[in-house]
Amino acid sequence: MPQPIIRPARTEEYDEIGRVWMESWVSTGLAEASNFLLANLRARVRREIEDGWSLYVADDNGTIAAMLALHLPEFYLDQLFVAPAHQGRSLGRQLLAFARTQMPDEIYLRCVRENEKAWRWYEREGFVFEKEEIATATGFMMKCYRWKRP
Repeated sequence: MPQPIIRPARTEEYDEIGRVWMESWVSTGLAEASNFLLANLRARVRREIEDGWSLYVADDNGTIAAMLALHLPEFYLDQLFVAPAHQGRSLGRQLLAFARTQMPDEIYLRCVRENEKAWRWYEREGFVFEKEEIATATGFMMKCYRWKRP
C-alpha cells in the first residue's frame, strides 16, 4: 500500500481539514463532536491561514488522512492531527519528520496536558518539556515542548 503524500493544503480542502481536525480531537476523549465545534474549527483554519499558518495535509489517494499546521517564522508546530481511521500507521511520525525538514534546527509546540498519549509521544520523539501555561483561547492547561537538532 503506498504511503500518503504530504503536500500543501488547497483552499477547497479547508472544510474537510476542519472535519479531520474535529474527528481527531474528539478521538482524544477531550471533546464531543458537534456542529458548533466543526464550524469553529473550519473558521479557525481560514483565520490561521490568514495569520501565517503553513498548512499541509497527508493525502491518502484523494482522502485527507491528516493535517499539519506550522508557523515557520516562530519554529512552531501548531497542530498535528491524524484522522482516526488512519491512526496507528506511523502517519504522525511521517508528519513530524516533514516538520523537521521545514524547521530543521528547532521546533516548539504545545500539547493539552490531559492529552497524555500525545505528549508522551512527543517526549519519545525527542521533545523536551519546558513549562506549563494556560491557553487563553481555550482555557486548557498546555504542556510546552521544544526539540533542537543535536
